[in-house]
Amino acid sequence: MTSAGASAHPHSDSGFASARQAFRAWRRTRPFWAGLLVLLAAAPIIYFPYFNVPLGALSVAMSTTAGAGSLIIGLTLIVLGGLLWFQPIIRFFAGCVAVFLGVLSLPLSNFGGFFAGTLLAATGGLLALAWGPVDADLPDGTVGSVGSEGEPGNG
Repeated sequence: MTSAGASAHPHSDSGFASARQAFRAWRRTRPFWAGLLVLLAAAPIIYFPYFNVPLGALSVAMSTTAGAGSLIIGLTLIVLGGLLWFQPIIRFFAGCVAVFLGVLSLPLSNFGGFFAGTLLAATGGLLALAWGPVDADLPDGTVGSVGSEGEPGNG
């Protein structure tokens, strides 16, 4: 028996492979990584104000009077991350608000979740601002710029 007649991808017609390809196609039409970073930024911002560390008989509490502010900022970042995934048209607004909330969490939420939440929110927001939809009309998946010489009227 030889492998000359075997296909190069024996499992390409499986359900997992087709689901993975569908997810890849969906992911490429929106600022996926920006939304993921904004969602991840909410975790330290929400978690640390309600965090208690037991050290033997001593309990160290990081709670502040701005615990409600941390909760509001974190929940808003979760909503913005979801909007970046499911409504990519508002990426500019969501990116600006995510950067603003990340910086606002510095004084309100234990230095923005000890800077982790601030860095994730700012990076995700800036990625959302920088993301742009790919022009599907170009061959070979190359990305063109607006006003390139190939457009009519720019000759």
